[in-house]
Order: sequence, then structure tokens, then C-alpha cells
Amino acid sequence: MIKPHFLLLATASLLVSATANASLENQISQCAAIQDKLERLVCFDNLASSIGPQTTSKPQTSTLTVPAASATVTATKVDPSEGFGRVYKTEETIEKVQLQVKSVTKDPRGILKISFTNGQVWKQTDTTRFKLKDDQIVYIEKAALGSFILGTDGRNSTIRVKRLK
Repeated sequence: MIKPHFLLLATASLLVSATANASLENQISQCAAIQDKLERLVCFDNLASSIGPQTTSKPQTSTLTVPAASATVTATKVDPSEGFGRVYKTEETIEKVQLQVKSVTKDPRGILKISFTNGQVWKQTDTTRFKLKDDQIVYIEKAALGSFILGTDGRNSTIRVKRLK
């Protein structure tokens, strides 16, 4: 971020000298034309430090080296429900998935931890009693405020869950 006192120094310098004015305007427009944000900031910082009071005899210059990205991308088919329940946002919006229960475990407080055949693991976040069996088909759908609910077809009750894995 450009500090305000650098801008004031640049403005004062513009008003003082007409010949330096043209040169400074050129340098400012060159900095403004840089597309990369970091390079543009470095350019403006270097320009501001050359205008203001200097503590060294030489103006400081910095070089930004950006490594070239050379990677080979291979396309693989991914199950769209694989990212369902993750915290990050995805471009595809899936509202509901159906999964088959692999195993169900309970902690001492009765909270369920459910493993599914596709490798996902979900944990109950509320204290509602809910019976599940191995190999049972359930659905998980989005609820309010980024939460998820788990239920079964033919049953009117659901529980709140969050994805662990």
C-alpha cells in the first residue's frame, strides 16, 4: 500500500519544478501502466523514495523475479459429489447427495460419526437421536448458513452434520 506521505511528497515535487514535472509524470504513468499489482507497487515505492529525503546516496532499486510456471495438467474424471460438504466454494452447486452408509459409531454422548462407502466421513453436530444401519442409503443436503442435514427417504426427521473427511 502506498503511504500518504509519499503521495504528498510526489505532489509537492510536481508543483516545485516544471522540468521535473514532465519527467515525474512520465515515471508515474509508466508505473501506472504495469499490470502486475506487486510490480506496480514496487515501482511506485521506488519512485516515492527517489523523490523524498534520502538517507543513502543511491536510490534503492528492487528486482522482482517471478518463476515461470511450467506444469503438465492431466485431466481425470472426478465425482462431482467429492467436494460436497467442504468449506470452500465450488463452481458447481450441488444441493443434495445420496450416499450409502459404510459404518456408524457413537461417542459416549451419543453423537454419531458416519463413514460412507465413497470415503467421506461426517459427524453429527446436534444431539437429536437418530438410528442408522450399515449399508443404509441416506441423503445429505445443504441447509441454512452453510450447514448440512442428513436424513433418509420415508422418515420425517433429520440431523445436522458436518464433514470431517
